[in-house]
Amino acid sequence: MEFPEGLSYTKEHEWVQVIDDTHVRVGITDYAQDALGDVVYVDVPELGTKVTAGQPFGEVESTKSVSDVYSPVTGTVTERNEGLGDEPELVNDEPYGDGWMVVIELSDPGELGALLSAADYKAFTEAESGDDA
Repeated sequence: MEFPEGLSYTKEHEWVQVIDDTHVRVGITDYAQDALGDVVYVDVPELGTKVTAGQPFGEVESTKSVSDVYSPVTGTVTERNEGLGDEPELVNDEPYGDGWMVVIELSDPGELGALLSAADYKAFTEAESGDDA
């Protein structure tokens, strides 16, 4: 399982990469994609969609289930990963790379302070799965 430093995380298993003072890139974590299994479809919002921290903005469908993807911050979608339409498996193959989902322009950069660090997220997932490793 990967928990890259330099990213922030949510308890709903999304990651956030700060691009600049007002924009962040968002995707689901390695832990989440592993739990989902083979991803077969990803639904992400259209450009200009307003998203709210803690609320669903899209879905990931796998061979096991359909799961909501939650926005870690409040803002407006300014980019979406069009490549996921043809290659949803990028979420499995490169969750922190080409498997990203959207870029959000932040309404309140202060919301980033409520997100988890890599170490905190790793500890959270270990507690959630009962893994002491």
